Amino acid sequence: MGKPTGFIELPRTERSYEPVEERIQNYREFILAPSDEEVSQQGARCMDCGIPFCHQGCPINNIIPEWNDEVYRQDWQQALEVLHSTNNFPEFTGRICPAPCEAACTLNLQESPVTIKSIECAIIDKAWAMGWVKPQIARCRSGKRVAVIGSGPAGLACAQQLARAGHEVVVYEKNDRIGGLLRYGIPDFKMEKSHIDRRIAQMQAEGVRFRPNNHIGKDIAAQKILSDYDAVVLAVGAEKPRDLEVTGRNDLTGVYFAMDFLRQQNKRNAGDVIPDDIAITAKGKRVVVIGGGDTGSDCIGTSIRQGAASVVQLEILPQPPEKENKLLTWPNWPNKFRTSSSQQEGVKQRYFSVNTQSVTGKDGKITHLNAVEVEWTQENGQWKMSNKPNSEFSLEADIVFLAMGFTNPVHEGLLADLGVELQRGHIKATDTQYRTSVDKVFAAGDGRRGQSLVVWAIREGRQAACAVDEYLMGSSELPR
Repeated sequence: MGKPTGFIELPRTERSYEPVEERIQNYREFILAPSDEEVSQQGARCMDCGIPFCHQGCPINNIIPEWNDEVYRQDWQQALEVLHSTNNFPEFTGRICPAPCEAACTLNLQESPVTIKSIECAIIDKAWAMGWVKPQIARCRSGKRVAVIGSGPAGLACAQQLARAGHEVVVYEKNDRIGGLLRYGIPDFKMEKSHIDRRIAQMQAEGVRFRPNNHIGKDIAAQKILSDYDAVVLAVGAEKPRDLEVTGRNDLTGVYFAMDFLRQQNKRNAGDVIPDDIAITAKGKRVVVIGGGDTGSDCIGTSIRQGAASVVQLEILPQPPEKENKLLTWPNWPNKFRTSSSQQEGVKQRYFSVNTQSVTGKDGKITHLNAVEVEWTQENGQWKMSNKPNSEFSLEADIVFLAMGFTNPVHEGLLADLGVELQRGHIKATDTQYRTSVDKVFAAGDGRRGQSLVVWAIREGRQAACAVDEYLMGSSELPR
């Protein structure tokens, strides 16, 4: 694949960013796209490694070496066809996926994997610019009707696949715009919403109908949806956030869930006006973000753009090693120290092995977060946490964002009304047929598997579509 000696002759060159002082002045994407020639050179680095471990790293099984080779040879349209054969939305994954494929790349053994994510993004961006992305309209209709509840990446992928199989598909979304967490969870500086809008237009041309502002289980009875459609797909996500159960949490203002904060800023960017009495803003405030993952980084980047006085981030787990032991971890996703673009923009300090004990304040408003250092020890194969003696400390805080992940889908309303069986708080359904305990009801995405990556959501949406098609028609030609 690519140039036989490319990985020896050509260095890895990643996409560059706009300077920090420029990009924090707005909410636009700040990645500087490489030229076609630069992308071609990076594609040339894909070696004929015999076993493409990048396939193992990619949940949607992207055929990575093939489109790397096509880009190297400047056959962009063929590269697009190969890319679209496994991934409905490469412009999403090319921007917000952490790229486990690159961790699995054979060249990562020498710390220089192929820039798979950048090449993927370049292919689809060029395709949109050249007008190569067209609706794929089914040649015949099945007469079957499918409701997809939830319009995140799992719901959109499932809906698009089912429409292309000839079914009548209606996507229901409780929010005022389509996109799920892609729309209201991912900041615009990581992915502008025009990418979602043009996919919606493509899907509408393919026959998918969208129903925003329709909260099933609240605005519309779940049983009505069940009776009106031949199949129902639950792509509801895992939206229940993990809370901070400490003294002062519910007595003081200033502690918010991350998604409430991020959602408001995305709405502002879309032109909505947030009333002052419910507005959450970090402007001029001392911000503490609890949680060291992507959502925490999103809160940091958004707070800095809003004009926060300072931003501090807390993580309960120990600081990862600077580099992984590749002989132990490769080709799996490694635990190692990473610094996000948002953290580079001005986070004051990152604390590790820290647990919040309480929040205190004055006149009903938070002023301090009180924490303690913790130690992690392993007993009988299980990690246990204990407070480090005499390690208590306080941080000044005007506002605290909880970015500690999600526990499970919301059970009240839709899931309770349908009566679907749950497993560890999530919708019980196999990863082969995706059927729930209720006849003709299927589940895919985070609501089934738990909080995960955008690539897993797209994979599950595609596979659930195949399972639904097989259920309705007896067999399916949709790819899994």
